[in-house]
Amino acid sequence: MRPKVDRIARPWGDRAPYGRGEAWPVRVDSYLEPGTTADAVERWVPTASLLHSNGDAMEVAVAHDRIVGVRGRPADRVNHGRLGPKDLFGWQANHAKDRLTTPLLRDGGRLVPCGWDTAMDRIADRTRELLDESGPGAIGFYTTGQLFLEEYYTLAVIARAGIGTNHLDGNTRLCTATAAEALKETFGCDGQPASYTDIDHADVIALFGHNMAETQPVLWMRVLDRLAGPDPPRLVCVDPRPTPVACRAAVHLAPRAGTNVALLDALLHEIIRTGRIDRDFVDAHTVGFEELAERVADTTPDWAARICDVPTRKITEAAEILGGAERLLSTVLQGVYQSHQATAAACQVNNLQLVRGMLGRPGCGVLQMNGQPSAENTRECGANGDLPGFRNWENDTHVEDLARIWNVDPSRIPHYAPPTPAMQIFRYAEQGSLHMLWITGTNPLVSLPDLHRIREILGQARLFTVVQDLYLTETAQLADVVLPAATWAEKTGTLTNADRTVHLCEKAVDPPGEARPDLDILLDYARRMDFRDTDDRPLIGWHDAESAFEAWQECSRGRPCDYTGITYDRLRDAGGIQWPCTEAAPDGTERLYTDGISWAAPDDCETYGRDLLTGAAVSETEYRALNPDGKAVLKAAEYVPPHERTDETFPLQLITGRTLYHFHTRTKTARTPQLNAAAPEVWVEVSAAEALRHDVAEGDLVEVTSPRGSVRGRLRITGIRDGMVFLPFHYGYWDTPEGHRPGTNGGRAANETTVTDWDPVSKQPLFKTAAARLTLVEHGDGTGSPAPTTTASAPADPRHIPPTAGGPAAVAGQSGGEP
Repeated sequence: MRPKVDRIARPWGDRAPYGRGEAWPVRVDSYLEPGTTADAVERWVPTASLLHSNGDAMEVAVAHDRIVGVRGRPADRVNHGRLGPKDLFGWQANHAKDRLTTPLLRDGGRLVPCGWDTAMDRIADRTRELLDESGPGAIGFYTTGQLFLEEYYTLAVIARAGIGTNHLDGNTRLCTATAAEALKETFGCDGQPASYTDIDHADVIALFGHNMAETQPVLWMRVLDRLAGPDPPRLVCVDPRPTPVACRAAVHLAPRAGTNVALLDALLHEIIRTGRIDRDFVDAHTVGFEELAERVADTTPDWAARICDVPTRKITEAAEILGGAERLLSTVLQGVYQSHQATAAACQVNNLQLVRGMLGRPGCGVLQMNGQPSAENTRECGANGDLPGFRNWENDTHVEDLARIWNVDPSRIPHYAPPTPAMQIFRYAEQGSLHMLWITGTNPLVSLPDLHRIREILGQARLFTVVQDLYLTETAQLADVVLPAATWAEKTGTLTNADRTVHLCEKAVDPPGEARPDLDILLDYARRMDFRDTDDRPLIGWHDAESAFEAWQECSRGRPCDYTGITYDRLRDAGGIQWPCTEAAPDGTERLYTDGISWAAPDDCETYGRDLLTGAAVSETEYRALNPDGKAVLKAAEYVPPHERTDETFPLQLITGRTLYHFHTRTKTARTPQLNAAAPEVWVEVSAAEALRHDVAEGDLVEVTSPRGSVRGRLRITGIRDGMVFLPFHYGYWDTPEGHRPGTNGGRAANETTVTDWDPVSKQPLFKTAAARLTLVEHGDGTGSPAPTTTASAPADPRHIPPTAGGPAAVAGQSGGEP
């Protein structure tokens, strides 16, 4: 192992091979800013990564009250010391010179600095006016997946029991809503069944729409180290792009966009037809097998091959591998969640695990992944369209239990309808019934689909908008009040990653200027609003992060996500701990469902479910008849074509996605020199055949146009499937002269082109099923596209394209060691 590596050129570092069932070797990654030595570091402060959902444990180096670097924590269960490129370099965005340092208030059409009292009084006054005039339904909250648990829980209590509004959701609706719904539909309740340690034991790993190499690079390092060791696992990859995962797969299936259900139905057909099911497990732990078997009886590989445009033999080969696995681990992400029939497809992955009896044992399980660092916390705390503690809004006993904990009357907690999903909140704002929208730590003017429409909604004078963020984002530029927030390493709180591991993130330095932790802002708002409980005591009884965590512990007590065995002191001593953690399981719980299905009984479940095709609710009576004993539900799904199809005018399928080097709308990663230099500008990907068909070449400036808008970028020719065009979704306008909208040279944000459409069950917007056309704007000068060469955007012909590298500024340390 080399002591230093350019982690832009080699994002996953060097290999530490290990075999099946062995412990993953430690490798400690580190980076200090140029000119700083380890001896100059005054203290190392424990935390976890912020720019993805993996939950990598790390320490922040501090010198002279300033962050100067990071290193991985070798003893932590999640990453064994490893860090990805965003972990190593992303902290530099905290130092950006354009951080917001004082509140801003719109005055005469301009945002002008003001004091905290002025800003918060303005928000509280407008809240009271709207409550008097229109009631709680006039107020909505749109949060993020990047705050801490303590902040989400406080926000949920304020919104649901303080204001009494049903309009609270997060941008996690865009990344993790389908994961939650798929788990609820199958297991009756949210909660990740598997653990990252299952990679150590699996002999087959199937990745469905999950470019793990770029979305969770440290988890991919774990897979790479298994692949480099003895008895490596075989990979099955479903992805239309030539991702690093696809390049290492035994079978790579690249279906047409929007056909995941057809493909999965064919895989289930083959596994059932060949008798590779665990009948004892199916009988003991599931309901619905006969309906599933009947549904897939005719979905042969030949049938799916015609729909998916994937060779029949490849489908059969994949089914052979999945059906013959001794220990099968499946993972799922945005290639499924943001595509047509999202929840239906994700449930078929659950079905695949269940019919094979691959659950609750080392190496056997499903990881319905998340996109953001604390997406899991939004689901647990009720800040993402559910009630806190995975409580069922249709179950009066669950609502009464929550009301008891908050000491309010159950009628104060809105449960007359499902909590409002994000796209419906923006629809209410568009229609005029929602008059105030408080946006926390997210940038919908780049991240939501059909941006022309979102700009019109947020530009309305009748909508009072509060934006709480680190920078003057595209969204903040249109706000009425802007609140400067502290970020990771400037405040204390907990994050829970995609495999239920809880980490404590400690404050390392002070935030800049007058910026405040999000928790402090919310507590300030609650005090000014004087929210009270039934006994006329303050509704919010906590005052800091640790006391907020203790309040959450009580809310989680006895629930699937039970935190009562976790304390700040235990997290400081032990590092990451997986929930549920209780007196009966003091060390946490590595994997769920080791002894049957736990939370699917009608009185316990988080939902009674929905029809996977229409989204229509299943009634309590229907659910009790279907699943009286609380088993896993094998929900069958019929394939139906996407709503927006290609035609002569728009002949290409348009999909959007991410790159390894950026996070969301680049607000942080574009302010990180190494990451921004690796992917400085938007690009457009097509196959060599499509480039020939359109008479365009690598580096040409092209325009992608859909029925809603267009984007311009330099062309990259890759191994993406024919008939498809790809756009990275990160790029917006805050670093352009126009600020928040396209300029005269055309659009830069991929969501200028995407369609307003969502999954009927999870309500997650779809970013991978639109139709578009490609036109040449001007030929290139031979310098090629700015797309990275190290990732799924690698050029089909690399001979004339300079490889992506970071140079001396991106050289990081790596060393072996003992945990």
